[in-house]
Amino acid sequence: MSVYAKTQPGDLAFALESLQAQTRPPERILVVLDGPISPDVRELLSKVDTLPLPKNVGLGKALAAGLHAVDTEFVARLDSDDAAFPHRIETQLRFLNEHPDISAVGSSMREFNDSGHGNVRALPETPSAIAKYVRLNSPMNHPSVMFRTADVLAAGGYRDLHGMEDYDLWARMISQGKKLYNLPEPLTYFRVDQEQFRRRSAKNVRKAERALQSALVRYGLVSPMRARLNFVLRNLYRALPLQLMQRAYSVLFHRGK
Repeated sequence: MSVYAKTQPGDLAFALESLQAQTRPPERILVVLDGPISPDVRELLSKVDTLPLPKNVGLGKALAAGLHAVDTEFVARLDSDDAAFPHRIETQLRFLNEHPDISAVGSSMREFNDSGHGNVRALPETPSAIAKYVRLNSPMNHPSVMFRTADVLAAGGYRDLHGMEDYDLWARMISQGKKLYNLPEPLTYFRVDQEQFRRRSAKNVRKAERALQSALVRYGLVSPMRARLNFVLRNLYRALPLQLMQRAYSVLFHRGK
């Protein structure tokens, strides 16, 4: 997990409580401090391991630093404003132990906000379906993923690619022959609000999108022509008015309640 100056104490408390309530408790909770944080957030982290960075470097670099600071066979990811179902770690750990050919396992996510629970955000399940889907969109829900540490490090780990660190990582792993899987059962609560959609349309996302599409070409996953088409389509989505973007998001990702 990574936190930074804008991390909300209430959200973080919810996330940490969900990890402490696991049926199979994590051996270690490591939180990367991506630059200065508020006193309230620091107090919440007094009983977990932290890795402080002197300044804010962004999620990609923060996760890269955290990944090199762990020594466990598996790593489970969670964002500081989301939460894990009580049996998440137990379920994913069992799956990876039973499927040694799978490098990372994600799951569907149950969306929520201050008004309550909502839809299920679902993605393709099998390695073959994921390998096809990665040519257009990130094939795994990042806050839901557990992976084999060695496989992610062997693939090069996280790169600094604003808002698309995970997409780049999954694409690189797939291009190197690694298999990924998504469990259809929701195992993570995923916070959805208007701020999330505003971040999708931020100006610096276009630069990251261009870098991502170039990477997909280098990885041999798409042709240059397909990369240009992806760039146009994905930026058209981001250019939609907020309400239309939310409707399009629902059509693309929701499986229903």
